[in-house]
Amino acid sequence: MPDPALADLTTLRLGGPARRYVAASDSESLVAAVTEADRAGEPVLLVGGGSNLVVADEGFAGTVVHLSGGGIRVEESAEGVSVTVAAGERWDALVARAVAEGWVGIEALSGIPGTTGATPVQNVGAYGQEVSRTITSVTVWDRMLRGTRTFSGEECRFSYRHSRFKADPGRHLVLDVTFDFDRGDLSAPVAYAELARTLGVAVGEQAPLAEVRDAVLGLRRGKGMVLDAADHDTWSAGSFFTNPFVDLDRVPDGAPSYPQPDGSVKTSAAWLIEHAGFGKGFGLDRDGARVSLSTKHTLALTNRGGATTAELLDLAREVRAGVRERYGIELVNEPVLVGCSL
Repeated sequence: MPDPALADLTTLRLGGPARRYVAASDSESLVAAVTEADRAGEPVLLVGGGSNLVVADEGFAGTVVHLSGGGIRVEESAEGVSVTVAAGERWDALVARAVAEGWVGIEALSGIPGTTGATPVQNVGAYGQEVSRTITSVTVWDRMLRGTRTFSGEECRFSYRHSRFKADPGRHLVLDVTFDFDRGDLSAPVAYAELARTLGVAVGEQAPLAEVRDAVLGLRRGKGMVLDAADHDTWSAGSFFTNPFVDLDRVPDGAPSYPQPDGSVKTSAAWLIEHAGFGKGFGLDRDGARVSLSTKHTLALTNRGGATTAELLDLAREVRAGVRERYGIELVNEPVLVGCSL
């Protein structure tokens, strides 16, 4: 069987071939594959679920290491439960188990594609939760020091969609992640207004874990954010741009604003995009359109079938330039760009 193209390994279904492909089913084979490539001076691209990658049409001129295979170790205590999860474990499978077992703290992160090992890199978050709130340690292979290291949650330097691992890209291979969860039937306090409305509770109140998961999955499906091979709105990398942080006087009239401890304000990238003239489905009315904004959510750039990465990036540049021209705010891409740039 020939090695898969990167289009076969990413949720955007875009990207050319790799020079070399290696499948890694556990931490040992992951470290071995990367170490071999490092010794040969070969560039390495680690791929898990492929949900946060935009890969050039030319592919990757190096070794692609495809991580699969998981594993979960549970330690109960009077205070709660400590759960150590292998990097290749599918994230939503972990969330589903947490809800079933009564582990509180990640239920609002249901439906997010990808592997557990990717979550601390981006400090993955949605619907008022972030993984940093439950992560107590991350074990990595340090490619510079050529050894295993374990960072506490504080040492991971988490911030909005950021961590020490993202700040030093490529250096650390996540091997496993340890979470501490409270036990219970009710969720953590619901912090996101849309989710609270869906659940029929006030912001700050709790709801049954299973109901929170079902509500989040419903909301994500309505935005094309739950993978479905038959739905081109899900042929995306999720939210393509992060929510920008700006000075208060730069927030447009009517835009959502969330004051931050440092005095800045977080506003909504989706609002900026839509009000700059890029509505849901933007681009679909063009002849031969093969990329567009999702018909369900303005933050997702989608492959309508047969697209190229170059076409997708052209659309991203058009949207970014439109927001800059209208509001003077520069949007920043959330997915990792491999062999290409905006």
